[in-house]
Amino acid sequence: MRLYSGTTEQFQLDTTMNRIADKLKIAFFSYFGYNPGNSEVHSWQNSLRALSSLFEYSKLNDHGIILEYQLPMSSKRLDCLVCGRDTESRDNAVIIELKQWEKSSESDGDNEVQTWVGGRLRDILHPSVQVGQYKAYLRDYHSAFYDEVDPVMLNACAYLHNYPLARDDAVFATKFNEVMEKNPMFTKDDVVKLKDFLVKNLNSGEGIEVLRRIEKSSYRPSKQLMEHVAGMIHGNPEYTLLDEQLVVYDKVLSSAREGFSNGKKTVIIVKGGPGTGKSVIAINLMADLSSMKYNTHYATGSRAFTSTLREILGKRTTSQLRFFNDYVRAEEANVVDVLIADEAHRLWHKDMSRFTPKKYRSDTPIIDHMIRGPPRFWCSSSMTGRS
Repeated sequence: MRLYSGTTEQFQLDTTMNRIADKLKIAFFSYFGYNPGNSEVHSWQNSLRALSSLFEYSKLNDHGIILEYQLPMSSKRLDCLVCGRDTESRDNAVIIELKQWEKSSESDGDNEVQTWVGGRLRDILHPSVQVGQYKAYLRDYHSAFYDEVDPVMLNACAYLHNYPLARDDAVFATKFNEVMEKNPMFTKDDVVKLKDFLVKNLNSGEGIEVLRRIEKSSYRPSKQLMEHVAGMIHGNPEYTLLDEQLVVYDKVLSSAREGFSNGKKTVIIVKGGPGTGKSVIAINLMADLSSMKYNTHYATGSRAFTSTLREILGKRTTSQLRFFNDYVRAEEANVVDVLIADEAHRLWHKDMSRFTPKKYRSDTPIIDHMIRGPPRFWCSSSMTGRS
């Protein structure tokens, strides 16, 4: 999902004619079913005007642009993705994270600074850390950026267009040197440096073809990511299968293979009391199916449990470890090969989230969305006597 896409030339015209924020507002309402907040609209008006001026100065007139680009299986949106070709005619894209910050202060966190957001001082990810996460996410989950033959090259930067340059400022602390080297941050005084960065990666233009390639590509975890998931679990004694656990594991794995060969969906419910190892079975299935290059998701209804798993398996696994109601909003069927639902007895009847877009709201039980929607194969674990 994106709220705006087209040429940089059209974007500059829409900004000059003071209609870019209105276009985004209309697209937002069409998708989510409610209007964006005033603060977000004002942010679009201010930041996109600065971005348009930057593009005009950099002569980026033959390029593709996507605004408010939602990451797959996530509520996070990129501010801007601008596309083109570099000096060697390689397809290229640059993520630009826009910030209206004017000052910040130090934070005790390794990846954070403090700045005034939402009416108070908060710990917020450093802009280079944030945009670096977006870059890593796309490289892991968007096939255009990990195609082994000819991937779209991907770079990222942050543009703090209201921020005065001060080298002793918190955002330039030495702990951020490495991440800023990988994903540079530019203040309002760095316009020439930012122009040089963009031109270096996009100076050959022809960005619409690159944009179309990105929009037509699929969302699917890369081979490297699936190997990472498997590697974090294999060999860990905490996840060793014993006795009946291995029997159940073999049954689920053989049914999954059969489902892939005959094209039919299969649902398996694994029952057992607390401590019987249902989650151990589920984690091993995720590891082994991932190593077999199947797009496998692990879903729960518990935020605490899912957060713990993400800490164990690493930040890269965020989109493989999901919540039940995430699948209400899935736009394509059969994107996920295997969906493992742990503690399925926690499945509530329907999505209760106020953030669910209006077009996805219905009385259809979440379990129906999960079975009929994304997965080709579905497996759940439940407490004994409940399903």
